[in-house]
Amino acid sequence: MPALRLILLWHQHQPFYKDLVTGEYRLPWVRLHGLKDYYGMVKLLDEFPNVHQNFNLVPSLITQIQDYVAGTAQDPFLKVAAKPAQDLTLQERQFALQYLFQANHANVIGRYPRYRELLDSFRGHNYSPDKAEKYFTPQHFTDLQVLSQIAWFDEFFLEDKDIAALVQKERNYSLEDQEFVIKQERELLGKVLPAHAEAAKKGSIEISATPFYHPILPLVCDTHAGAASSPGLPLPQNRFRHPEDAREQLVQALDLHQKVFGVRPQGIWPSEGSVSEEVLAIAANLGIKWMATDEGVLGRSTGVFFQRDGNGRLPAHLAERLYDIHRYENGQTAMHMVFRDHTISDLIGFVYSGMDPREAAGHLLRNIKDAARPVLAQGRDAVVSVILDGENAWEYYPKSGREFLRRFYDALQREQGLEAVTISEAIARHRNFSPLKSLVPGSWIHANFNVWIGAPEDNRAWDYLSHARDFYAQNAARATEAQRKLAFEEILIAEGSDWNWWYGPEHHSANDRDFDELYRKHLSNVYQALEATPPDYLSQPITAGEVRPAFTPQTAYIHPRITGDKVRYFEWMGSAIFTADQRAGAMHGKQFLLDSVYAGIDATFVYGRLDFAGPVPVMECDLVVNLESWANGESRPRRSLRLDAQVESGKLTGWKVDGMEESASAASTKSDDVAKAALMRNFEFRLPLSWLLAAPGSASSQTAAEKEKGAVPIAATSRLRLRFSLWQNRLPVDALPMEGWIELQLLSEWELGAAM
Repeated sequence: MPALRLILLWHQHQPFYKDLVTGEYRLPWVRLHGLKDYYGMVKLLDEFPNVHQNFNLVPSLITQIQDYVAGTAQDPFLKVAAKPAQDLTLQERQFALQYLFQANHANVIGRYPRYRELLDSFRGHNYSPDKAEKYFTPQHFTDLQVLSQIAWFDEFFLEDKDIAALVQKERNYSLEDQEFVIKQERELLGKVLPAHAEAAKKGSIEISATPFYHPILPLVCDTHAGAASSPGLPLPQNRFRHPEDAREQLVQALDLHQKVFGVRPQGIWPSEGSVSEEVLAIAANLGIKWMATDEGVLGRSTGVFFQRDGNGRLPAHLAERLYDIHRYENGQTAMHMVFRDHTISDLIGFVYSGMDPREAAGHLLRNIKDAARPVLAQGRDAVVSVILDGENAWEYYPKSGREFLRRFYDALQREQGLEAVTISEAIARHRNFSPLKSLVPGSWIHANFNVWIGAPEDNRAWDYLSHARDFYAQNAARATEAQRKLAFEEILIAEGSDWNWWYGPEHHSANDRDFDELYRKHLSNVYQALEATPPDYLSQPITAGEVRPAFTPQTAYIHPRITGDKVRYFEWMGSAIFTADQRAGAMHGKQFLLDSVYAGIDATFVYGRLDFAGPVPVMECDLVVNLESWANGESRPRRSLRLDAQVESGKLTGWKVDGMEESASAASTKSDDVAKAALMRNFEFRLPLSWLLAAPGSASSQTAAEKEKGAVPIAATSRLRLRFSLWQNRLPVDALPMEGWIELQLLSEWELGAAM
């Protein structure tokens, strides 16, 4: 009988936050995610011995965990959390209020009543640290310091009787409680790496690696790879071509894994799934047996598009191609390749957190079985690869998603004919590998590298890196061995992908400035290590010289949940983005309330998201979205709608849609959930395209009954136009865009991807 084998790979990664010169960590996420996710994700498998999995540990994450365990790592967040509240300076109190609430409000903060109370108090002062600080007593701060740490503790750690007692205490924590929590953090972090080593030793997991500092290896080998995957992409002025650095990133990664876990990794999940033929050749030469990337890379390499039906299923001929293990052979290079199922992986990352855990686990198992059915029907083994981030998704699940995972793993163990295996196990058991003769450079995001290169900020960052690399090559010979080692290590760090993740128009976080400053600090350290003065331009923000593009068009279908929580930036990846440029206003004194808007379509809906320049306005106001659908050659819109959302005290009190038939569900008072609007940290909505008489593609979806009634047909409109505005006292206070509209092309998913 043919077998269905499931590959689950969890990618564990955090950027390199440490400044090698000062020794300080700029941000706390290695420590906090180390407390929350890394231990429990692997320890959970003790309960399910037949569920084998893959854990990809980025080497730079490993070294940072080791640093915290050794007690040599310090970050400003930890210092503020550990200091007695009565000794905090004014600046430290404001810092605590600004940053100790950086967690999911519902599932992390909301789990602890006192923590939620403190957040509500901070919100009551418009999230302003300087205003709120006056009303926070030392006891308030002690409670915040303790709970902001406990909230990140893993579910297994919360079962410890002393920690459980602290949770039950709930409030009025003492200095002794605070000291106990901080001491516990170091001890608990010390369990992370041994838990992985133990699981790997008994065969429960396979540990794979990533290039040491998480670089986009194809771009380190040659930045021209950016244009190879996206012809016409603007490239940096200086071509960066250092395959020797790519090799060094891999060598250091393999060496560290062998030192920490006692075995050399057999496989690689390359940073962001980024591959090229040059990278495969380097990896194969180093003894790497397998690599994994996304289905989009396989599709572009073989000239197919993995288009699914309305249930997310692939037709038989495409399922047979994806649910397989491929073997790349070209000259002296041979490599086993697995390609992730993008759709199923994203269900875990973005969808199941909003479902009942039992239903979500059942849905996931059915999806995997249904996906593989066409392959099994042909008498062939099927290999379904589910690969995703192993840490960030769990903030959106109650109690870190453990009930969902337990139910899913239990179902896996009970399912006849389904094996959850490591990648090496899958390769050993597989028959008849599919040959792969060529590989198009690409990543897991749209099978290209556009997130990391091409935008003005991205290209400037690459040029600065190129200058520093050239300076090292010209001056390293005159330096001491220690100086050369430090300078080169800083170059490898600066080659990491995380810096350019935040440059350009695609991504934004509350820590953008920190990432920018830390990247420029790493480059400055190259010059200082070689006893030179860093160039003046490294003292200036990379974002300062260029205005972010005002408009970025939609590049892929989106399917976001409508929650009003802007932390879910992955769900809006591929949407059109319009950003207010508050730095280039011609008229000084304009009131900026709206920061940016996101908009996009899928086959059924149009989605929109509005981000505010600050906290959600507390005054009574209306958020208005005007939408129009246009067809080629027509002089007026086919339909115009007006979404009007009423806001009072920062909360959504109701909404309605004007401009359509009365029979449509067009108000918040209706029970129909086809349309939806939400307001939390931002405003989001979803409306059916049919309300705009629009549908992607060329076929009309008008029914015979609609024709008999004389209804206007749903036509193949060419575009949608949107404009967002904020009204107060029936006057428009702010709008995006101020002039004109945001336009969305009404294309099929395939046409939209091909157009980019």
